[in-house]
Amino acid sequence: MEAMEVKDPPVADTLAAPSTPRNVTMAQKPDDASCPTCSSSSGPPVFVYAFGRIEARIPRLSVEKEIAQVAGRSDTAGKTDRQMLHAVLSRPENRYLARQICWVLTIQGLETYLLHPRDPLDLDRLLEALRPNPNPADIDVVIGVKGPIAPPTLCNGLTIPIVVFDQLYSFERDALIKAIPQPEKGKGDAFRAAAEEVFDRILQLTDNAGATEEHRALNYLAVRYSAIYAKAASEFTRDASLTSVETRPVLINPTRKMVDVIFSFTNRNTDFTEKSAVRVDVTDEFPFLVNKLSPWYDR
Repeated sequence: MEAMEVKDPPVADTLAAPSTPRNVTMAQKPDDASCPTCSSSSGPPVFVYAFGRIEARIPRLSVEKEIAQVAGRSDTAGKTDRQMLHAVLSRPENRYLARQICWVLTIQGLETYLLHPRDPLDLDRLLEALRPNPNPADIDVVIGVKGPIAPPTLCNGLTIPIVVFDQLYSFERDALIKAIPQPEKGKGDAFRAAAEEVFDRILQLTDNAGATEEHRALNYLAVRYSAIYAKAASEFTRDASLTSVETRPVLINPTRKMVDVIFSFTNRNTDFTEKSAVRVDVTDEFPFLVNKLSPWYDR
């Protein structure tokens, strides 16, 4: 595949515009217990690019009682528990409570990461993700660095990896699909159905917690590269099925970590399979495109 520099496609602008990640250094403390987000590993960082749902958890009984007292002084009649918690935590005077909350990213219903903002100002993004009326199609994207396993005392016995995030944004699945630029051919319901299928296939991949190089590449493409959706719509029009989505590490450059993401389409009448691939650089925290989508031939 011919290497070329490719700019981020317009899909990147369709999401809730994330702020520019702040370059803030966390103070490292020698005592792991006093600094649960500090990684004790001397190895290379493990980056995360994950899709899921952010939920608020109350870590201790004392915090639960404080929230109940604050809610008791407010008009919460008719509100669900989630709406009440959102109303309490969203008020500026209750920000001290928002800092006490455990923010958990669930992926396919499983508690996967405990989230900590690198910049305290990004607490606002966590509050925005706490929707008072959640929809099953709501999606939160978390980009950050994976740290150690949370101690049981941090979040009411919950022992899952901590992720210190630099970027977080939320959107509805339908809003993303509608915002994808449609090709001249295959517009309308056919394109929408194709885009939904490709997006869902990526999200439903087994064990896609967004921490491996392969999954980070896939998740990046799902929200930043519209060509994969246009390709799927075109192939469905030609009576072909999306039969597989594969990833293969690229070994030609020892200084960069790159992944080829290969999409296979099989004609429903002839069983002939054609493949297209796109290359993603996942060396650092923020992946980027190396090659645009082009035909792939098995070597």
